[in-house]
Amino acid sequence: MIIVDLLISVLVITILQLLGMIVFSLITPFNDLEELKKGNTAVGLAFGGKFLGTAIILGVSAYTNTSILHMSLWFLVGYLCLLLTYFIFDWVTPGLKLSEHLEKGNIAIGVLLAFVYLGIGFAVSSLII
Repeated sequence: MIIVDLLISVLVITILQLLGMIVFSLITPFNDLEELKKGNTAVGLAFGGKFLGTAIILGVSAYTNTSILHMSLWFLVGYLCLLLTYFIFDWVTPGLKLSEHLEKGNIAIGVLLAFVYLGIGFAVSSLII
């Protein structure tokens, strides 16, 4: 029974992680995968930060909850905070259109966003019970 529970948990975690990345891709005005195929390092860094920030929240949600439903709900709360961070960060940097800089390959912006996502992922994960 433990093996079945473990496999179901891994499947749910994988699905939630992939859904999270799909939603992140939908909020950018450019095609993340196309930019990655072109070798856009800035997009790769930002996308990697999104992936790790999402994984941190998902990992803590899984670790602190015994029910898949509760894990999923806490992940949703944490993930919404992560999404909101992008919009807030874009709003508080009015002279800096983040998506345009990423699309142009500005590595400094890619690194900055990666760390913003990681920082928020760590901070929000500490609120998950």
